[in-house]
Amino acid sequence: MKNKLVLASSSPRRQELLKQVEIPYTLRAPNVDESQIASKDPAEKVRKLALLKGRHVTLQEDEEVILAADTVVSYNNQILEKPKNKEEAYRMIATLSGNVHEVFTGVMIRSFDNEVAFVERTEVEFWTLSEEEINWYLSTNDPYDKAGAYGIQSIGAIFVKQIIGDYYTVVGLPLSRVVKELSSFSIKPCEC
Repeated sequence: MKNKLVLASSSPRRQELLKQVEIPYTLRAPNVDESQIASKDPAEKVRKLALLKGRHVTLQEDEEVILAADTVVSYNNQILEKPKNKEEAYRMIATLSGNVHEVFTGVMIRSFDNEVAFVERTEVEFWTLSEEEINWYLSTNDPYDKAGAYGIQSIGAIFVKQIIGDYYTVVGLPLSRVVKELSSFSIKPCEC
């Protein structure tokens, strides 16, 4: 019998990425208090958050495999999570303007008899942005539900000068690594 993937995430971006590589899944979003993970180290924080989310979702059948992930943006070792308001979003985008920052995505995959967790890191460089560009961006809905107050896969893409690493880590799910790891759980996008 074929294993079934359960996505422990409410992120529309992660859902789209799994659809992109044609891996069917069931959505079972965890309801967890992320504030209980207080780590200041971005790699450690996303790893612990992915583990928290993935372990919070219950395996209901022997064939199920749970996938959980979390993403943060970090600049000068300061974690930039989702902004709480316009002022916070402004500070984040102004800080990232003209600078290189890091994006970390932690991933956890588990079944009844196996568990894997890993963290991927990508560097992103922003163009230097004008006050007008930042204020225009803040008038859109784009910055408010994303770590670091921007989405590389949406309007925020216009700020990105270059990336070093995996683009999909920045979107929120390091796709090629996830697919490779899922294959060891007998979940593949194709019969290859």
